[in-house]
Amino acid sequence: MGKKVLITGSDGFIGSHVTEKLIEEGYDVRAFVFYNSFNNWGWLDTFPKDKLKNIDIFTGDVRDPNGVRKAMEGIEEVYHLAALIAIPFSYHSPDSYVDTNIKGTLNVLQAARDLGTQRVLVTSTSEVYGTAQYVPIDEKHPLQGQSPYSATKIGADKLAESFYRSFNLPVTIVRPFNTYGPRQSARAVIPTIITQLLAGKEEIKLGSLSPTRDFNFVKDTANGFLEIAKSTKTIGEEINIATGEEISIGNLANELIRQINPNARIICEEDRLRPENSEVNRLLGCNKKIKELTNWEAQYSFSQGLSETIEFLKNNMDKYKTDIYNM
Repeated sequence: MGKKVLITGSDGFIGSHVTEKLIEEGYDVRAFVFYNSFNNWGWLDTFPKDKLKNIDIFTGDVRDPNGVRKAMEGIEEVYHLAALIAIPFSYHSPDSYVDTNIKGTLNVLQAARDLGTQRVLVTSTSEVYGTAQYVPIDEKHPLQGQSPYSATKIGADKLAESFYRSFNLPVTIVRPFNTYGPRQSARAVIPTIITQLLAGKEEIKLGSLSPTRDFNFVKDTANGFLEIAKSTKTIGEEINIATGEEISIGNLANELIRQINPNARIICEEDRLRPENSEVNRLLGCNKKIKELTNWEAQYSFSQGLSETIEFLKNNMDKYKTDIYNM
């Protein structure tokens, strides 16, 4: 087997794709999944048996330092993706975001320092930048905590930076812009729009239509993690994964309506609007750094990515609740 790696959050959207990619590349994979009494492994439960047999499943909770340390024993590289990510949920339950996103990251960093882990990739988010003060947003852009979620991710990023500077821990902060694709939950805008359309809704309920986003297809994001880990030049760095292109939520919705159900119309629902000063109005990323330090290139066009996403959702509508606001 290849290099021994651990993926936290492997049961989630991006984490399951990173897990899949590493298995395909021949890595020896340990998947850290969130412990629950149902023994549910999230999206890993959908993997075929021949793929699952190549994964060492570890159930635990990143908020517990003992389980994290146990999971990291014998591991050469850690891909830390476990996090709470829904912005609306962070408005009323910020303590859980501090515990998971900040303390969970601290637990990974402390264990890596004590165990001598060779590489640690800490997952950030473009939300740490807040509304663009200039575009394209490079890694030197100011950080702005425009939601409790983004504030905790900023805290986690700074902890990671401090462990690199204080203890020479080989950390890289990986900062994907808005990732979409198969397995994403309906709390995100693309599956929200697509699942409502596929369910035959004539009124597509959304929040603000004017914000713009830089959308990465999930397989390109997963490949970005792998290429960043392969390069020693990325140690101690913050690195965007971005396409360098943006689209407004309104234009995105209209394009999906055109493709799936031209009779549908958009309804802006007040409950889905962020507080005015919390809304991130523009995200357009710069990918110059990742291209300079790694061999990463986006492989999927936006139209290709949307096509794969629509096809996946068509075949998995039973997993989505289209009649409620998914936070």
